[in-house]
Order: sequence, then structure tokens, then C-alpha cells
Amino acid sequence: MFESLFSKIIGAKYYRADGHYDPNYDFRSPRDSEGHGTHTSLTAAGGLVSKASLYGLAKGAARGGVPSAHIAVYKICWSDGCSDVDILAAFDNAIADGVDIISFSVGSIFSFDYFDDPIAIGAFHSMKKSILTSNSAGNSGPDLASSTNFSPWSLSVAASTIDRKFVKKVKLGNGVIYEGTSINTFDLKGKMYPFIAGAAATNTSQGYSSEDSRYCEPKTLNKTLVEEKIVFCDYDSNSEGPVEAGAVGAVYQSGYYKDYVFPYSLPLSNLNLDDGRHVLD
Repeated sequence: MFESLFSKIIGAKYYRADGHYDPNYDFRSPRDSEGHGTHTSLTAAGGLVSKASLYGLAKGAARGGVPSAHIAVYKICWSDGCSDVDILAAFDNAIADGVDIISFSVGSIFSFDYFDDPIAIGAFHSMKKSILTSNSAGNSGPDLASSTNFSPWSLSVAASTIDRKFVKKVKLGNGVIYEGTSINTFDLKGKMYPFIAGAAATNTSQGYSSEDSRYCEPKTLNKTLVEEKIVFCDYDSNSEGPVEAGAVGAVYQSGYYKDYVFPYSLPLSNLNLDDGRHVLD
């Protein structure tokens, strides 16, 4: 395994023009401290791994776009972001090194004019040397006009979809079953637990009202009422509030898109608004 890893990465550099490093979050080296660089490198050139899964979920073969490719790493991003000067320096070095393709999974939350956009400028110079730059389209989809990297001399790649859904069923005491979404790695082994609405479990001692606790935000829930229960929340958020209050699980309702889902730190299912209304009733 280590021989394969070391032969995959054939070079690594890092860039920090202002010289500032946060020792609590950053490594003063090409090492990845956050996980994004590892994730994108595997997406581009990760080797074939059979029977890959997340605790049994989505089991199958995993591989990058070109498993036979080698990787030269140019680290430009840190805990406080990615600077223009570091981006352009990395582009210059990658071009001078003679790479075949630049995989650039960085972008802003809004677009810039080409002459003010270091990514577009760097990609233009790459194109002049017959090097393709593959950009991330951004993280704001699937809303309309959400791509922020769209220079015509580069390739903008949106997030992909798969032929599977990650669902988590919610069974009520009357036997009715609703199907929500979640990357759920927990198993309640069929055991039934009491159910309570966040709006009915308000932490009044801290001055909160049911209009606060219905959303299950941190500190808004009454721990005595929520402990060892499944709590119903009127909004899709992280699971910090229910976990903090000692809930055994949570059911959220939201109108957000259901083609992407997240893992949580307790058993949880996201229902659509129609099903959520029935459950709340």
C-alpha cells in the first residue's frame, strides 16, 4: 500500500507568500490538514478499491478518474483561505513543471471578471501551453447560475450524481412508515422510542420559547424532556442541538433538495415537507 502511495505522488510544494501560519490548524508543509486536498486528489487519480463502503453503505468499487495517473501537489489553501498570489505562483510552477492536466478544485462563492480572477488568469496561461485546467464549478448548486468558474478556456466540472439513494425510514407507533434521507451509520435494531416535538421541549430556563426550540438549535431544548427520545425538528440543520440534549435520534423536515445528503452524529432522517407535516400532526 505504501509503495503504491509513494509512487502515486511524485512531487509536492506549498505556497504562503505572507509567511503566516496558524499552528492550531495548518501544517507548514504540503501536508493536508483539512481533508480537501486528499479528497480531490483521490477524485482525480485515486486507485481502484474494491468493496469500498461507509460502514456498509454504498458498497462497491471506488476509483478516481484516471487511476494510472501520477499526482504533483501544489498546496495553496490554508485555514484562512487561498490567496491570489499563491494561486498564480502555483499555476506558474505547474506549467513550468510540464504537468499534463491541472485539477483545480477551488472557487469563490461569487464570480469575478476575467481580468480580476486569478483562476481564470492562471487557466489562460495553462491553455497557452496546451495544459487543460479542470475547475470545480462551485458549491452552490443546484440553484440556477451558481457556477463561479466558467472561463471558456477551462473545463468546469459540477458535482456528480450516482444511481443510488441514501434513505432512512421513520416508523411511527401506529405502524405508518415514512421514507427520509440521511447517510445513517447507526442501527437502533428495531427498538421503538418515545417521540417528542422540539416545540414541546423548550429550554425555558434559558429564556427560549417554542419558536426557538422547534428548530432544535443548541441550548434551546430541555434535556430532561428530550433525553432517550426521538425529537422532531422543523428545520434541516446539523445535529448538535439534539445530541447536546441527549436525544436518541431526530427527525427533520425541510424543503431542501434531496439529491445530496449528509452524515450526522446520531440516528436521523430528513423528511420532505408533506411527510414532515403528517408526522408532526
